[in-house]
Amino acid sequence: MADMDFKDVIADVINADFCFEPFFVTVNGTIRAVSKEIVKGAGSWQINVKYPWQSIKDTIYLQKTENGLKCRRIFETAKDLSLCELGIDLGGIDFGGEAADDYFYHVENPRIYERMTFPVDYDRVHSGDAKDSDFDATAGNRWADPGVVCERIGRSPYQPFPAILLSNYKSKKGLVHGTLSQKLFYHNYLTCHKDNSLHLEIYSGFKAVKALRCKANRRMVDEWYLGMTFEADDLDRIFAAYSAELRKNLPPMYGATDINRNAIVWGSWNDGLFRDISEELILKEARYLKENFPYVKWIQVDDGYAVNATTQSHGLGMPYEGDSGVDYVKFPNGLRGYADKLKQLGMRPAVWIGGFCPNYTPVYKEKPQWFIDYSYRVNTGLLDVSQQEVRDYMSSALDTFFYEYGFEGMKHDFWSYAFEDSHALYSNESVSGYEMRDWWCRELRKHIPADGYMQSCCDIAMGNPFLGEYFTNYRYGIDIGSGNWDCVKTNFMWGMACFSTHTGDIFVPNSDSIGLFPGLNDNEAKFCLNYCWVTRSTVEIAGKLSEAGESLRLKMLKKAVCCPNNGQDVYLGDYDYRNNNTPTANIMYFKTPHFCKKAGNIMMPLRTVGLFNTKDEAVEITLRASSMDLPDGDYLLADVWSNEISCMHDAISFTVPPHGSILLTVADAGKAWVLDANMQVNSVSENTIEFDSWGDAELMLTKKPAAVKFNGAEIAFAVASQGNAYLTTFKVPDGGTAEFVF
Repeated sequence: MADMDFKDVIADVINADFCFEPFFVTVNGTIRAVSKEIVKGAGSWQINVKYPWQSIKDTIYLQKTENGLKCRRIFETAKDLSLCELGIDLGGIDFGGEAADDYFYHVENPRIYERMTFPVDYDRVHSGDAKDSDFDATAGNRWADPGVVCERIGRSPYQPFPAILLSNYKSKKGLVHGTLSQKLFYHNYLTCHKDNSLHLEIYSGFKAVKALRCKANRRMVDEWYLGMTFEADDLDRIFAAYSAELRKNLPPMYGATDINRNAIVWGSWNDGLFRDISEELILKEARYLKENFPYVKWIQVDDGYAVNATTQSHGLGMPYEGDSGVDYVKFPNGLRGYADKLKQLGMRPAVWIGGFCPNYTPVYKEKPQWFIDYSYRVNTGLLDVSQQEVRDYMSSALDTFFYEYGFEGMKHDFWSYAFEDSHALYSNESVSGYEMRDWWCRELRKHIPADGYMQSCCDIAMGNPFLGEYFTNYRYGIDIGSGNWDCVKTNFMWGMACFSTHTGDIFVPNSDSIGLFPGLNDNEAKFCLNYCWVTRSTVEIAGKLSEAGESLRLKMLKKAVCCPNNGQDVYLGDYDYRNNNTPTANIMYFKTPHFCKKAGNIMMPLRTVGLFNTKDEAVEITLRASSMDLPDGDYLLADVWSNEISCMHDAISFTVPPHGSILLTVADAGKAWVLDANMQVNSVSENTIEFDSWGDAELMLTKKPAAVKFNGAEIAFAVASQGNAYLTTFKVPDGGTAEFVF
């Protein structure tokens, strides 16, 4: 392959055995190239691949970019063909260390196997590291549904961030492959050592079909990235170059809009409500939220509004039943009457829609030909979207929810199985899962307002940015409001993998509803709240908050959502993801105060940091300035719940209880005068604070106020000494500026 000098782009990680071998796979086997013609341009290469089959034209275009190589592969067939996948064998990869220390990282690893990395030659399939479990159940701290454990990396239906890293445990060099388009193909991988060489086999396959039945003269385009990283030891940085290239290729993204960044959703499912809902209950909560939670703008009715939703999740099949499908005992005015009342309150109505149709529902019984046999994973109906008649019904169902009932946003649950599964599902194999996914998402978007949100829920996503073209936020974890500590731990690990991709600016992560957590003890409830808060993923809240009185947990919840900034970059401190004995980070932080979206104001905190202990015994966690990307120096740390102030010179240690956490603001000890606030702050100057909204302000200041004015008028306030700081309280009647006299 000496004539393929594009290898210079990745020369630091390849050796003399380098190879680049295209192939394709049909239902009858693998067809390998017999020759390759390479035409070199200015920083580009065109590879014309010849096969024994003259009916195939395979042209690979490679272009140097700032960060690596961009590939565009055009595969054309002059005859009908049942195509399973395209492939490239990339060999001769060398990181300079022992072969036994070569490893791979993929975002789906923690989801399936409860670990971040695997040695290249490790047998995950037969090792027993992951065992198949029942659907939607906590499998220890794993989630390995039937059919998910597979030697192919990236093949799971969990919509993972579409990239892989190969590296060596003793090196900072790494090789990254990532997807640049998901209109047709998805990428999955095999990696191994053979003939003393490290190989990465890149497969471009199709979702939901065993083979795509291609008519003559079909033209298929595959696009991907290949490049290096010299920071393979840093989980926050390994995909940075790929993400930069990906952003150049993505279409406009709904996930990049402001829809779910600052407006919060109240949902009716968690905090013990589940299907025990009614119009009366939800309207009562809506009125309370309107008066007490300024950033809650959406009210979402979850499962339980349909008469056939008593034991299994239902939704998409409900409109088939007509008006009799609505539970009029719970919603005596119907769903349109309910939605109209929310709008009259000044709130926006959203609806949960499940993609499953339970096998006892009329649509399942009367139209069995519409359904896929999905019993290998779940015992419920899954619509076969490859059939035109089914697609027509699905579109009419959306007419019912959004035109007839008047909903303006949606949580789409149990929806992705028909589009993301890598097994053969469709009765019509002339279309692929991703083609149908695009069709369905476009249908959804056509039915809701441009500023309406679309939340992607189960099958729970693992940070796939391509979904942000249509969805505004994605649930990356399981329900955390049930009181199961394992569920909280599970979300913690999965979330780390998602947040470390640093794509929250193009697709908002959602940690599930936070509320009063009636099933968790105080430590665990605070852990959950702190985690959702410090990861900037508080899209939803839940619970009968109107009945909480003056409880401490309600007060904590109000503070946790005082300044939504969902999707803000979150970083992991002092975390070695390559050490499989430490599967989770102890330190997470973002680079602003929790109560302000603006960074770099030295008069406010420079960081908000969370310390977390998932273990069953207390641990000591040492926080350093360098842990938060700060220079050594003197800092003041304020505990956002206890108001305790600590002084840190370069480093400080905390004892964190079992299942416990600590949330801190970190400020320059010599220049900051605002250490904490329970309300959103727009700006701080030498003696003023500009507030975004109204409420009862509680501020932690380093100076004692002698007087406070609001919008020019003197107001009453109270001050209490808190160590070497001052807890200052007063009422803020509306957005405006408070002026302090010291």
